[in-house]
Amino acid sequence: MPARSAGVLAFRRRGGTLEVLLVHPGGPFWRNKDAGAWSIPKGEFGAGETAEAVARREFAEELGTELSAPLIALGEIKQRGGKVVEAFAAETDLDAEAIVSNDFELEWPPRSGRLQRFPEVDRAAWFDLAEARARINPAQAALIDRLVEISGG
Repeated sequence: MPARSAGVLAFRRRGGTLEVLLVHPGGPFWRNKDAGAWSIPKGEFGAGETAEAVARREFAEELGTELSAPLIALGEIKQRGGKVVEAFAAETDLDAEAIVSNDFELEWPPRSGRLQRFPEVDRAAWFDLAEARARINPAQAALIDRLVEISGG
């Protein structure tokens, strides 16, 4: 059974333009990657969790902000590695420069025996739709299209 995640595509309107919030993964593997590396804040299901609970938890963990806005179902997408992501949209606004992400531990450099801590998300940013499509994980671009359909984007 493929891994399952849930996440939130946050959006806002600025000057009549729809913008979405994306996050860039932290850690050494992603350091020099940009186009196609950005994502919605998301994470894997724990035992007995609902998709909405996972999406809200991951938003809070990766951005340091509780999300109280109503969630709008965007459905599921399947990423290249087989992971299924159930996504929601939420209209909200936050300071992307002020995020505080949880972190993880990784042996780095590989086989060095040294453990280092890295933020799960090293930055977040608001993007207009064209820029978001250029930066987001290609499988997740469908979520932007679905948001545009339901919001009248």
